Amino acid sequence: MEEMRILSPTAILGYGFPLDSLKRGLARQPHAIAVDAGSTDPGPYYLGSGESFTNRAAVKRDLSLMLEAAVNRKIPLLIGTAGGSGGEPHLKRDCELVVEIAREKGLHFRMAVIHAEVDKERVRGALRRGEVKPSGPAPPLREEDLDETVRIVGQMGYEPIIGAMKAGAEVILAGRAYDPSVFAAPAVKRGFDPGLAIHLGKILECGAIAASPGSGSDCLLGCLGRGYFEVEPLNPIRRCTVTSVAAHTLYEKTDPLALPGPGGLLDLKEARFEQAGEGRVRVTGSRFIPADRYWVKLEGVKKAGYRTISIAGCRDPVMVKEIDGVIESVRERVRDNFKELGYEYFLDFKLYGKNGVMGALEPERQAVSHELGIIIEAVAETQDLADTICGFARSTMLHCSYPGRVATAGNLAFPYSPSDFKGGAVYQFSVYHLMAVADPYELFPLELINV
Repeated sequence: MEEMRILSPTAILGYGFPLDSLKRGLARQPHAIAVDAGSTDPGPYYLGSGESFTNRAAVKRDLSLMLEAAVNRKIPLLIGTAGGSGGEPHLKRDCELVVEIAREKGLHFRMAVIHAEVDKERVRGALRRGEVKPSGPAPPLREEDLDETVRIVGQMGYEPIIGAMKAGAEVILAGRAYDPSVFAAPAVKRGFDPGLAIHLGKILECGAIAASPGSGSDCLLGCLGRGYFEVEPLNPIRRCTVTSVAAHTLYEKTDPLALPGPGGLLDLKEARFEQAGEGRVRVTGSRFIPADRYWVKLEGVKKAGYRTISIAGCRDPVMVKEIDGVIESVRERVRDNFKELGYEYFLDFKLYGKNGVMGALEPERQAVSHELGIIIEAVAETQDLADTICGFARSTMLHCSYPGRVATAGNLAFPYSPSDFKGGAVYQFSVYHLMAVADPYELFPLELINV
């Protein structure tokens, strides 16, 4: 095969795509349809709770169209990080959806389910052997962190996915996966260069975000040849440009020339981008450098408590000016009111209109807003305690005094009633580390199902 075509319908399964774009992509006779179905971007809650951040009905709509297209054309459908986070509950939801769709449409195929949840005792053993190290700025992993961790997933490379294809799977549902893996796997299996295949996967995994104007809810086609790959959108309102594709290569990277992943490093020092036609970009020069040892990234979370929030607005120019003093006054009043009870809690105030997005990193320190959006957040060991702290902070801020205050009515405008919202369980990352493995398959057991 001199050229392999891979269709990426959307940035994340459930984000949607225009049906016309999908039809244009299918008309190009792709050799595989691949889609990323998850991310850590929405934070640790979904991994810990077992819930998906993508809506079931939206996922079913996308999955129905992809599944029918792939099965009818006898080309593989590959899904990475199923269910949003790739743990066992997430895999279970998407597996049930696949079977449900197959039953409704009368489809028959062999499906591989690749599990990615890792037992924490296995990680503990590796930690004791010195085979676990931090990823990026994470602190060293401690056994106490593992004790509190409720779920860990490993980020698989393309090898387990290739293994599933070799086992005869026509549909592959993978747990947590390195984002480019499902796109790179069918190409590497056919003998194409791993560096170019992984780089192509890096572009395809976000759908048409790499086009201009970009969109995560639209399709992108990748064509991989000997010594190059090309990408192009399938919607006539979009174009891939050298700038848009090069910019997406830099997406979510700390180093513009190197992208570490399972088993090695994508070296981009010699990568070249050129306009190959109207709306189409060709890339050459990407290289994959295998590591001396195979490392798998682990993601694990622990429960941090329960959250309650209150949302309010302030339009009083005097209070806006005095807001830092107001917040400190509220904090002190909450501390004083409950000190004899020994409550442990986290209380935070986010001020939109005053460094609410970037906080201490905000460079525009002198900007003054005429109004503020205020989010009061309390986190505590129980929902009742979080409710108590948030409610008391909210009522205190509503009626507190400050220099220059004239009115004796409330200080805050509440857009909703009730004013307080129970946020439920809160999770935080406890494992964000690399673990050495003997081979790329050992953490990712394969299950074959005749659907």
